[in-house]
Amino acid sequence: MILKIGDYAKLRIVKELSFGAYLDGGPFGEILLPIKEVPEGAKPEDDIDVFIYCDSEDRLIATTLHPKAKVGELAFLEVVDVNEFGAFLDWGIPTKHLFVPFREQSHKMSLNRRYWVYVYLDEKTDRIVATSKLNRVIPKELKKEDIERYKEGDAVSLLIAERSERGYRAVVNREYWGMLYQNEIFQPIKVGQEVEGFIKKIRADHKIDLALQPQGYKAAISPAVTQLLEKLEADGGFLPLTDKSSPTLIYDVLQMSKKQFKRTIGNLYKEKRIRIEQDGIYLNK
Repeated sequence: MILKIGDYAKLRIVKELSFGAYLDGGPFGEILLPIKEVPEGAKPEDDIDVFIYCDSEDRLIATTLHPKAKVGELAFLEVVDVNEFGAFLDWGIPTKHLFVPFREQSHKMSLNRRYWVYVYLDEKTDRIVATSKLNRVIPKELKKEDIERYKEGDAVSLLIAERSERGYRAVVNREYWGMLYQNEIFQPIKVGQEVEGFIKKIRADHKIDLALQPQGYKAAISPAVTQLLEKLEADGGFLPLTDKSSPTLIYDVLQMSKKQFKRTIGNLYKEKRIRIEQDGIYLNK
């Protein structure tokens, strides 16, 4: 195993002292695990799972804590301090905050606010730092080797990264930028969330358009039918909704878009499972 700063490793205890245990770091030499983090009963020759980072004096330190992100990962972190050099983020290690130099801030960071950042290793100093300039590390379009791996209709993980006039930019599977358009969002979302989404379209320029609902008629109708019938039964067989109801009202009652609602009631009407009147829809017994 190759030991990396900013990553996890399983290291062997080589000796114990009053202030901690020294671990075998291979080419990095012996690495201190502070006494308060040495597992109870641990002894020389035992292997321990640890995370490796540098302390404030640039010495390699091991910890049994799990930071909110390791090198090469994204995280939504809170600013806990700001000074003349940059901002410091809480990344889950109380004794060592994550540094974001001013030059690595896409917008000036403010105390107690949270930001999406990418964690990386500064090759000149071997320090673990972060950047909020995500456009430098996240591609805007699919790489050639990934074009076949991503398909329209695929379910994907979305990190809601930033809001724009058009909607929300999201990071798809922590790899690529994608776009959720405002007129196709029918549920509350906010920056910082991780939600399930779907690839709506892969454009000719290999950029990704996203949706929060499954795509295609069958995918959209099947769960919506169940949802609508359950709501009708729970409300005594009647809902005061029609195809003229506002999208906001439909979402408040059913948590679905107006387009999906119209498809669903049309399907149920054809199957004679509901009837549609001027005042709303009725469940046929």
